[in-house]
Amino acid sequence: MTEESTQTLTVVVERELPHPPEKVWRAITQSALIGEWLMQNDFQPVADHTFTFRADWGSVVGTVRSVEPEKELSYTWEAYGLESVVTWTLTKTSTGTNLRMEQTGFRPDQMQAYHGAKAGWPNFLDGLEKVLEKAD
Repeated sequence: MTEESTQTLTVVVERELPHPPEKVWRAITQSALIGEWLMQNDFQPVADHTFTFRADWGSVVGTVRSVEPEKELSYTWEAYGLESVVTWTLTKTSTGTNLRMEQTGFRPDQMQAYHGAKAGWPNFLDGLEKVLEKAD
């Protein structure tokens, strides 16, 4: 196997949010709030918890890999042959939180999924910002 065939692509989206890390954390870990900006789900921020995100186009199955409250959350993201990992990193700033979403593991033969994620995550994060604006 050549090195090129094992190379994977990553999608990264970062946002500066005018909200404290604990509020952003709730929005990315509480099932009801996730349902408002991402997909309906049975997510729990507990290591090894297996969950499903459900949308009209299908579903994503994941397993929580790591949870560091208000700092980092990582889970697998598996759908239609894509086996990837999503990692959320929250960094407290003087004005709120820097939120970084990184999805790794797109193989060269998964360009449609990669481009879908590149287009989709910014839209999801726009929805997250709307949820944060109205949430307590």
